[in-house]
Amino acid sequence: MVQTKTTNPSKPDAIHPLTPAQTREPSSLSASPPPPRRSRRLASLSDVSPAGRVSTASNRQAFLNLRSGKRVLKSDMTNDAEEQGNDANNEDDDVAVAVDVNVTTRETTSAVNVNVVADDSGVRVSTRSRKRKSDSAGSEHEEFLYLRSGKKTLRRTINFDPKEQVNNANDDDADNSNVDDDGDVAVAVDGDVTTPESRTENSGVNNAPARVRERSRNSNARERRSGLRRNDHMERFHDIARENASRFAFFAPEEEDGDRSPPVPEAAHEEIEDWPGPFSTAMKIIRDRGMNLQNAQTSSQTNLCESIKWVPKAKKGDVGVLSVPSLQDMCFKILVKNVDAIASLESVPDALRHRLSQLLCDSRRINGHFLELLVRGTPTEIRLRDCSWLTEEQFTECFRTCNTENLLVLQLDQCGRCLPDFVIVATLARSPRNLDRLTTLSLRGACRLSDGGLRALVSSAPALRSINLSQCSLLTSASIYILAESLRYLLKELFLDDCHGIDAALIVPALIELEHLEVLSVAGIETVCDEFVKNYIVARGQNMKELVLKDCINLTDSSIKVIVEHCPGLRVLDLMNLNRLTDLSIGYLTNSCRVLHTLKLCRNPFSDEAIAAFVETTGGSLKELSLNNIKKVGYHTTLSLANHAKNLHSLDLSWCRNLTDNALGLIVDSCLALRLLKLFGCTQVTDAFLNGHSNLQIQIIGLKMSPVLEHVKVPDPHQGALNYSSVSSDLV
Repeated sequence: MVQTKTTNPSKPDAIHPLTPAQTREPSSLSASPPPPRRSRRLASLSDVSPAGRVSTASNRQAFLNLRSGKRVLKSDMTNDAEEQGNDANNEDDDVAVAVDVNVTTRETTSAVNVNVVADDSGVRVSTRSRKRKSDSAGSEHEEFLYLRSGKKTLRRTINFDPKEQVNNANDDDADNSNVDDDGDVAVAVDGDVTTPESRTENSGVNNAPARVRERSRNSNARERRSGLRRNDHMERFHDIARENASRFAFFAPEEEDGDRSPPVPEAAHEEIEDWPGPFSTAMKIIRDRGMNLQNAQTSSQTNLCESIKWVPKAKKGDVGVLSVPSLQDMCFKILVKNVDAIASLESVPDALRHRLSQLLCDSRRINGHFLELLVRGTPTEIRLRDCSWLTEEQFTECFRTCNTENLLVLQLDQCGRCLPDFVIVATLARSPRNLDRLTTLSLRGACRLSDGGLRALVSSAPALRSINLSQCSLLTSASIYILAESLRYLLKELFLDDCHGIDAALIVPALIELEHLEVLSVAGIETVCDEFVKNYIVARGQNMKELVLKDCINLTDSSIKVIVEHCPGLRVLDLMNLNRLTDLSIGYLTNSCRVLHTLKLCRNPFSDEAIAAFVETTGGSLKELSLNNIKKVGYHTTLSLANHAKNLHSLDLSWCRNLTDNALGLIVDSCLALRLLKLFGCTQVTDAFLNGHSNLQIQIIGLKMSPVLEHVKVPDPHQGALNYSSVSSDLV
């Protein structure tokens, strides 16, 4: 029995995909039932051993089964003894099998000749078919099919010894070769094959050496085909892996964004570093200092920060500094624990009200009773930084009867649950000028506020100077035009963080109409790009004092250049998570922003030298500096902070793991005005720094196993109604 496998480039036209072919049973078929089949791809053959592929038994009939998908062809085979005899005289001792197949179907009558030749190079199968269609009498055509071992190698073996077939009945390779993983056509041929060895054996002459040589050739061919099959499978797996690799690959943000960032022109580098200016001068000094240090550095010092000299303060004994809470702090803790016992907040200053409200929100102890105390009477400030616990009914009941004639500040953050449009109309906007004196409004997280609700609210508060609409996901670009229409000459602060429904390109004309805008926050809006910054800043940058561009990942150095050229009074700049910026941006800030007192950086690819040059030039005016996850911060930044940041109040060095205990100790002991130091992720910090620094007034947060909220005094972002202006001077 010879079994081969091949693709089927041209299938017989007579076989319809949904019509099984008719099969004629030969008259001399044995009555004994065939053994169970191991594979549905092989024909039901009598007395066929799993390992055998060619049988020399003279009492066996030949069948040909062709299967591809759902198309199955079963037909008779007639053995041509003369053709077998001629093939037996082959001088190359190859095995040739010639089979004539007559196929009768309802559509076509076909005759197929199959020739199978096996030698050391493998198995070659050729078929020749002649078809006559029933609907066109007298028309014949011939088709030739050659099966060659290419990418899909034939996985069939031939054994010519009947005894060997019986002994190798449990051959696993022969069994597994019957499985067609590719869904191609499998050809199975059984018949009387006449070979030189078989004739010698039948004549009674023992030709064992020839059989051994034949088995050796077959074994070698089988090994070669198995190796090719494994190589084909491995190559196919590699192709699949290469196709799917991009779907599962993960790139670091700096690598991914660095690849797509545009190249920095050489002229820009020359403009910043080679031209005379503060930044170029500082960079030259810092680089010369670094080169001298590297020349004098020992081989054991792999980090420049290890060369920093700092002597820890010698503490007497092991007694630590005792922190005694103030009487006011102790009273607040008692009030927070017994909030239901508070009867009234009349005559309590707004600052103390706000402090108590903040502590209750942080501890999740705030309730409807405390809200009633806040809105009772004629309050001037109502501040709730967390309204997620508040329901629509509770809010409506409290604010429906609230006297808002003196209300200046209203903060209702995280109010998405309790503040849909219809509640606003029923409470805060129940009359056209219900909030006549309101100057500051914060509705951060009002996810149910739409453009219509905002229009009703703005019409009730005609004196608004500051509005926070961050995370209001239902607002669209039309909301900015509503603000520009009603508050064109009054609005000074606008916060639009994470308002993904707003298109930055569409709101530029409306923002330009806000003539006195001082604070603009568009953090997290993906449509903010260089063109948006250029169009707006060129028109209204002269009044800008605070600009928040956090998470606007499409911005490049060109935006920073426009900002420093047209914002001479800029004081606060937030550039966190802008991975496409380079040292050019630091150079622009160093040369132009002399009054900048707050700079927030995070995950920016700035160099240690550039940060150090900025601090050396503008460090005297800095009050707050964030270098969170600026991985290159190290030796040069440490020296610049210690020598030039004498007025720094807050410093964030989280995830700056190049800084050693000596570097941090030098910074803390040199910056005597420093009150807050953040060291989240700085696992390299040890007790040598924590117990050795001399700044007793500093608060260090973010270290392992240390509390975060208990001992940190969160600064109030709104000491007054506005950040940079006086409300009384702006009232009309």
